[in-house]
Amino acid sequence: MKLNKLLTTPLLLIVISCQANHKDNVITQQSEPIAMNIEKGTEVATLAGGCFWCTEAVFLELEGVKTVKSGYIGGKTVNPTYKDVTSGETGHAEAIQITFDPAKITYEELLEIYFATHDPTTLNRQGNDIGTQYRSEIFYHNDQQKEIAESYIAQLNHENTFGKKLVTKLSPASKFYVAEDYHQNYYNQNKSQSYCSYVITPKVNKVRTKFKDKLKTQ
Repeated sequence: MKLNKLLTTPLLLIVISCQANHKDNVITQQSEPIAMNIEKGTEVATLAGGCFWCTEAVFLELEGVKTVKSGYIGGKTVNPTYKDVTSGETGHAEAIQITFDPAKITYEELLEIYFATHDPTTLNRQGNDIGTQYRSEIFYHNDQQKEIAESYIAQLNHENTFGKKLVTKLSPASKFYVAEDYHQNYYNQNKSQSYCSYVITPKVNKVRTKFKDKLKTQ
């Protein structure tokens, strides 16, 4: 893995958030990931790393990524709405579910970009987005993904890549609820919005600069 790419560039501290909430919530998880029916030749990765507008925008840039869906996972409420999740009371994380072609981009490469574009050392927080719904968490779909993620996290901690211990959780994938339509492809449809300009655009630009070899060709 190319850990040198994980060195992050500090962003401006700005008083702006996707939806800040300070409530804590006890999250319960199942012991095994749920089975999924996926198209032959593809795999699925489910990642939570703060506001899903940010993570969706980043992974849509990548060659081999077929679809990215924003949604909710890891909580107790059935069919949660955005309002439910941002209350901090459902236990769900804002997350993305990525369908990708492993012949073009590997799960480990997805994790490389995941860790390079959010702060995995802040508990239940990304910048001014505060609450368990903004936690750093990897939801694995099989034993191989679990082993890759465990190894990656262990190496980042061993090499002290971020200067402190990672708080990223590793959990079996539970039911993923696709978010409301207006959250899908949010950044590309709302680039002039202040949160997009100040928070998401720097992340997208970082990927375009640091991971040029992994970008979709125009």
